Amino acid sequence: MFYRRKIILAFLQAFDNKLDKMHLLKLLFVFTQKQTTKVYDFIPYQYGCFSYSVYADINAMVQKNILDENKDTVLLIDKTNYYSQLRQDDKCYLQQIQSQFGSMSNNDLVRYTYVNYPYWATKSTIASKILSPDEYEKVLQSKPKCDKTILYTIGYEGISLEEYLNRLIKNDVKVLVDVRRNPLSMKYGFSKSQLLRYCGNAGIEYVHYPEVGIESEQRQELNTQADYDKLFEGYKKNNLSQTVTTQNRILSLLKQKERIALTCFEANINQCHRKHLAETIACLPGFDYEIIHI
Repeated sequence: MFYRRKIILAFLQAFDNKLDKMHLLKLLFVFTQKQTTKVYDFIPYQYGCFSYSVYADINAMVQKNILDENKDTVLLIDKTNYYSQLRQDDKCYLQQIQSQFGSMSNNDLVRYTYVNYPYWATKSTIASKILSPDEYEKVLQSKPKCDKTILYTIGYEGISLEEYLNRLIKNDVKVLVDVRRNPLSMKYGFSKSQLLRYCGNAGIEYVHYPEVGIESEQRQELNTQADYDKLFEGYKKNNLSQTVTTQNRILSLLKQKERIALTCFEANINQCHRKHLAETIACLPGFDYEIIHI
């Protein structure tokens, strides 16, 4: 079992095997803020901090009959002692959370997270109702803002869906431009239909231009940077020279929306075609903007 799932189960054990879903999310969020290496990442959402990955793990454990759930509540069925399987530092953090927040109501816990972690309240629909004017002003000041026109690129290799979305949100990206030839992924959250939904929930548009991607069979046996460089030389010659119309569409989108991000898989920008696509777009007439890899 994934270690992060054991933490969810240990939380439920610590709280009499049953927790309201929103309460569990907020407790896990505060818990992860204590960790050096976070087991879950969170994004700002309509009721504050939220994690798709937590919900995906809960659903997976329901399917395995470890948990049960209804609309609002998660119930632990498994009798295994998961607390004993946690690392010592995480045991201490869980004890601290239980002691500090064990008797706190949902509303008080939500308010606590808003006051102490205002960035994660920036998309909340209730923040102005439960915070004082001064507290709410701190939330407004935490909302990412940018007035420059920037062409970003981003890869999702090695990061969670939530970290990926946070990078987009913190850079005030308005449109995600998927430049994969085949927008499917074994990694949770990154297939086309999922990205379309999750970006929409974050207020980010999603578009897909498969014609500027590279066929998967061309990406086999890439073992050195020289292998990648050879691939990209062919890409520039055979693809970028033939897709000027799409490149101009992307440039027009940039001018209209001001901050867009080209996305593909690789974390290393030197091993991804999005670098060469961005640089080619930068050579088009009318491009006078910055390129930033995030």
